Amino acid sequence: MGIKLVARARLDAWVDSLVQQQTVYGAQAKGDRFAFDRLERASALRLDYDVTILPPKKYFQPQREVIMRFNRKTVEFESVIDEEPFVLFGVHPYDMVAISQMDKVFTMNQFDKHYMARRANATIVVSSVETASSSVFAACMNNATMRGKSGHDVLITKLPSGHYVVDPRTEKGDNLCEGLAEAPEANAEALDAREKVLNQNEKSLRKYELRVLPEDLPALLDRSRSHPVWQEKAELCYSCGSCNFVCPTCYCFDVEDEMGWDMETGHRVRKWDGCMLVDFAAVAGGHNFRSKRSARYSHRYYRKGKYSWDTYGEISCVGCGRCITACTANIANPVEIFNTLAEAPQ
Repeated sequence: MGIKLVARARLDAWVDSLVQQQTVYGAQAKGDRFAFDRLERASALRLDYDVTILPPKKYFQPQREVIMRFNRKTVEFESVIDEEPFVLFGVHPYDMVAISQMDKVFTMNQFDKHYMARRANATIVVSSVETASSSVFAACMNNATMRGKSGHDVLITKLPSGHYVVDPRTEKGDNLCEGLAEAPEANAEALDAREKVLNQNEKSLRKYELRVLPEDLPALLDRSRSHPVWQEKAELCYSCGSCNFVCPTCYCFDVEDEMGWDMETGHRVRKWDGCMLVDFAAVAGGHNFRSKRSARYSHRYYRKGKYSWDTYGEISCVGCGRCITACTANIANPVEIFNTLAEAPQ
């Protein structure tokens, strides 16, 4: 299927038809904030949202998920795999980049069948950003648009005219867009208008200006281990983990077995965990190898700007700005920290 030019009324009719056929999650207003949730009708879909409270990674790695059921008496064990197909509608480019990174993480060493079952059954519609949030710096991280990027199935972009360019990019995307088969093809004028929107996003999605290139961050961090900023900021840290839990590229988890009242049956649960929490690095014997707040604080930035690069060749800060908003101590801005390190004499 070709690239389509679609009026909002037709787009809404298409979304309503999708909702009737399958599970669709989309960004919706929650008071004065936005969150991805089950979509019941197209009128609730907010493609003009700035940023969601939690990233859409929650549909691939849920905050809490049962991964196994067991029976001690009969010695039976059963993996729980969620294979329900769903559509994730209106993902911003920076969150799509994060999902693609998580695809690497969950297949790199040990293939995670729980994550990958959900990923394989998802169809992702990326929406070019219409409203820049107050903390976004995705353009500084080269994640303001989907130029040169993959992983998504459809890209939609709102033009100044109010029409949408709907661009299916995979076989899944073609299948999803069958309901738009009769819509007109996007002409050269519409595609030029889309390019102008993307160019504008490269300028507007930088509420903070990073003074170094993303690819220079590993070397910068490598020479900054003794910088005083780690201790200075850590003194204000609550160790609440908010920055971890809103981050689209944080994937750490804890696993617990929960027993039923009969003490024979139960299930194994996987839950989000975070490196900023006090007991995250606690091990047997009462030892905690990151017991100091400064160690936990610096680890977060090294994880985003160096360790991920060393492991799979990408900077795992995508510039969404959620950590900046979530941190009540006002110490979680990656741009501020990286710029401070860059100003230090070499």
